[in-house]
Amino acid sequence: MKFSVKSIAFAAFLLTLASCSAPKKVPYLVDAEVIPTEVLSQVEAASDPVLTSGDLLNIEVTGPNMTAVAPFNKGMYVSENGVISRISTSQGYSTNLDVSTDYYLINKDGTIDFPVIGKIQAAGKTKLQLAQLITDEIYPRYIKDRPKVEIRLMNFRVVVTGAVRNPGRFSSLNERMNFFEAIAMAGDLDIKGDRENILLYRMNADGTREVHKLNIHDKDFLLSPYFNLQQNDIIYVAPNKSMAAGAWSLSPAVQSVFTFVGGISSLASLVIGIVNLTKK
Repeated sequence: MKFSVKSIAFAAFLLTLASCSAPKKVPYLVDAEVIPTEVLSQVEAASDPVLTSGDLLNIEVTGPNMTAVAPFNKGMYVSENGVISRISTSQGYSTNLDVSTDYYLINKDGTIDFPVIGKIQAAGKTKLQLAQLITDEIYPRYIKDRPKVEIRLMNFRVVVTGAVRNPGRFSSLNERMNFFEAIAMAGDLDIKGDRENILLYRMNADGTREVHKLNIHDKDFLLSPYFNLQQNDIIYVAPNKSMAAGAWSLSPAVQSVFTFVGGISSLASLVIGIVNLTKK
């Protein structure tokens, strides 16, 4: 059986086509520009995170009379001469009022241990709700002036794993993060990441868990209630079944066949070249 160089090359080309997949559904939010503005404007803005067990809170109570509110700030005390100071568990004693108060850890039972007041239920509440609860516990029972309670969530973070370029755990300083911010922090999806098969694992403040399948190829993902993330969310990007153009690879078996056919093609070209030279 005789094979021409053209037939061998054509066979190799067919093998390549059979082993490579055309890119499918690689872009994000296809045709998102057609979503009416009035529809986008109706999407709820990111809400304050609902606090849950394991959250770290920085709570600071201030008021017109700082001496009166000092006992309600963790690590703060008033000396005999009226000087307000803080005790830092990591830095020893400090008289600098700019030093942040120690954090409050929400316990497994959903409570925090607050100075003077004792245990307060924090899990299941927003920062605003917890601040109001603390205010009502303090005023007017202990002090004459209504205090100001400021709360910051110090460990808002999400985990991104799977087919992304830089999987890991990522934090947000402004206590908010949307899906694409998290993906950007992870270096974007790998070209092999399945845009239609992304799983979001979420634990709620009451201990229940949720799993949601996300499709970021679909423009309607912009309207999804899961576009904005909650603290401790886990994003898993599954690998897709096809590979984008320019990023494909052959299986070891196909690579072996392709190498073999390529070798035959090269050898045939060499033989034909030699034969042509001998005829001249």
